[in-house]
Amino acid sequence: MAFDVDHVLAEATTEELAALVCGSGSWHTTGIPRLGVPPLRLADGPHGLRVTEQLLTQAVPATCFPTAAGLGSSWNPALLKRVGEALAHEAIALGVDVVLGPGLNIKRSPLCGRNFEYFSEDPLLSGTLSAALVYGLQSNGVGGCLKHFAVNNQETDRMRVDAVVAERTLREIYLAGFQRAVTAAAPWMVMCSYNRVNGTLASQNSWLLTDVLRGDWDYSGVVVSDWGAVYDRIAALIAGLDLEMPQAQGRAEAVAAAVEAGELSREVLEVAAERLLALTDKAASAVRPAGKIGHHDLARQAALESMVLLRNDGVLPLAPQAKVALIGAFAATPRYQGSGSSKVNPRELDRLLDTLSARCDVTYAPGFRLSGELDDDLIDEALLAAEDAEVIVACLGLPDAEEAEGFDRTHMRIPENQRALVASLSEAGKPVVVVLSNGAAVEVADWVEETSALLEAWLGGEAGALALAQVLTGEAEPSGRLTETLGLRLEDYPSALMFPGESGQVMYGEGVLVGYRGFDALEREVAFPFGFGLGYTTFRYDSLTLTDTGSVVTRDLRVAVSVTLTNTGERAGAEVVQVYVRNAPASVSRPVRELRGYTKVWLEPGETRTVIVGLGIDAFAFWSTPHERFVVESGVYAIEAGPHSRDLPLSGGLRLDVPRLPSALHDESTIAEWFADTEAMEALQARAVARTGERFALSEQMYTVVAGQPLRRFAMFPGGVLTAEDVDAVLAEYGRSV
Repeated sequence: MAFDVDHVLAEATTEELAALVCGSGSWHTTGIPRLGVPPLRLADGPHGLRVTEQLLTQAVPATCFPTAAGLGSSWNPALLKRVGEALAHEAIALGVDVVLGPGLNIKRSPLCGRNFEYFSEDPLLSGTLSAALVYGLQSNGVGGCLKHFAVNNQETDRMRVDAVVAERTLREIYLAGFQRAVTAAAPWMVMCSYNRVNGTLASQNSWLLTDVLRGDWDYSGVVVSDWGAVYDRIAALIAGLDLEMPQAQGRAEAVAAAVEAGELSREVLEVAAERLLALTDKAASAVRPAGKIGHHDLARQAALESMVLLRNDGVLPLAPQAKVALIGAFAATPRYQGSGSSKVNPRELDRLLDTLSARCDVTYAPGFRLSGELDDDLIDEALLAAEDAEVIVACLGLPDAEEAEGFDRTHMRIPENQRALVASLSEAGKPVVVVLSNGAAVEVADWVEETSALLEAWLGGEAGALALAQVLTGEAEPSGRLTETLGLRLEDYPSALMFPGESGQVMYGEGVLVGYRGFDALEREVAFPFGFGLGYTTFRYDSLTLTDTGSVVTRDLRVAVSVTLTNTGERAGAEVVQVYVRNAPASVSRPVRELRGYTKVWLEPGETRTVIVGLGIDAFAFWSTPHERFVVESGVYAIEAGPHSRDLPLSGGLRLDVPRLPSALHDESTIAEWFADTEAMEALQARAVARTGERFALSEQMYTVVAGQPLRRFAMFPGGVLTAEDVDAVLAEYGRSV
């Protein structure tokens, strides 16, 4: 039932408004019954509803979809929208108003214990997929909540660690996905993270919560804390955090007392309360479909699109009724989701032992202990099971104990007992198909050559085993693509030397060179590149054409990238056409190339289609710290298309001519920066000539020595043709003060 927000604000007492912004119990907001304001019910999670009354109690049954690591690998926003719709239907059935998801933090390091909850190392992919899921939720009257804002890229010391990140890196990488999802989908809520960002807790960070989120992105929804993230409720309110969750003892009373004492203005409290009331009114007024629990078939479809075939020597798909030695404890005890706040109590749960046995002649052996101890007897049993088999399917991966919310991994290896099993199976003289069940990247380079096929199944949800059996036998196509680079070894990752930090601080020293951006900049070989994935058919890329309209100056530049794609195989299949922009030389160091668009298409055998991917002005922009905004510089940009980041057979050039940016010189600008600003430098030279008859000049050797020195300080030395007064005069016309 709807209510009048303005009336409630006018009539509510300070104590009622203070209670409103502090939550009730573990999962509800606080209502104002006498004014007709109901409480809202919130619930995890990103890949399935976790509805409980208390924080750690067993959840009611709900559909468990693949985790975000898998859903992201679908590269399919339409699928994410359908998953969002299904989550909304289940939320309605369970009386939930806002679902606490999706999570879209960047996969900075493969060691992050919560990577299974996140989509990608790339912000474009994370942002578009998150927006689609939120749209699916909210188009059915249930709110979405983006999390964790921001720079929550590790579990180590997560409640207090200070993430030290340059603003350009924040804007281009760690905030960019949130910006895309916020502006495209208008989520009802955004959840702040636990950590500090550049010295200030996210819950008290007015630059993040107010300047960027509300000022730059025009967000009008509710900012909610992660559970237990608020240290100082008054400071958090002032910074822009509207709702603290869960209920904390004495918080509401403290807020009311702060207003009474003049430490917190009633206006600040009313702003937060108004946002919560508007959201509550929206939820109460929403037109919702009938609720429904149970979306097993959609969970299966999502798992199908999540699986990434990394290697196939022709052994897959399996022949009908093939004699299969099914090896590995995960075949009987599936690893289908991660542990922590997102853990779902599934309504159904498929096992590969059952689903593959219905399609093939299967002999099963566990092969290894989930606890990690090496057991030679189990390996011997596995070899015995393989004797009469035509092919071995080994189900490997990471047990719950090795990756979960709350801690980070210390290495990328699969357990040693599984590594020993692979080595033994590879000597059995039979093709070995390895299926991985894991939420984050693992090292495969030292054993992949011992396999005939490698299938990354991620954490596939309740129907993952059914989807897996269909992929293995060719009933369905593996159509997933990697959303993160699989490096040869942990040491190759750009963040390796700085993760997870020390003494309460983690430095993001690799800057914007995260994931494939860093591997490309360092020219490092990888096991499998970003965007990679095989199928049971093949595709040919032909004739890229570019059509541009608008301009950078008018901020309406649009580029249509047209690619001719042909299915050259004998089976229908899906291909993800990926478009990258190879950046023109710029005034700052930029990544070699960046993903700027993509689309997933399904083609029948022999079918040819023209695929069009649209790019906007943001595809060519970078964050200019001196100008405090995104800018585009003149130059020729190569627009590349292909199946993954290191196979881009098509390329076309686009020249952009952009007016010179306003000068960003200041009194600390270096000699090199002055020489780069031709107009301001000429004005400075004119003053020098007018006074001394000479231009300011440096030999090549001297320039090399002093280029990094602030010009104003250099001009203060006696005997030169420039003076500090000259510099100040030109700065007054062309520059800005520090």
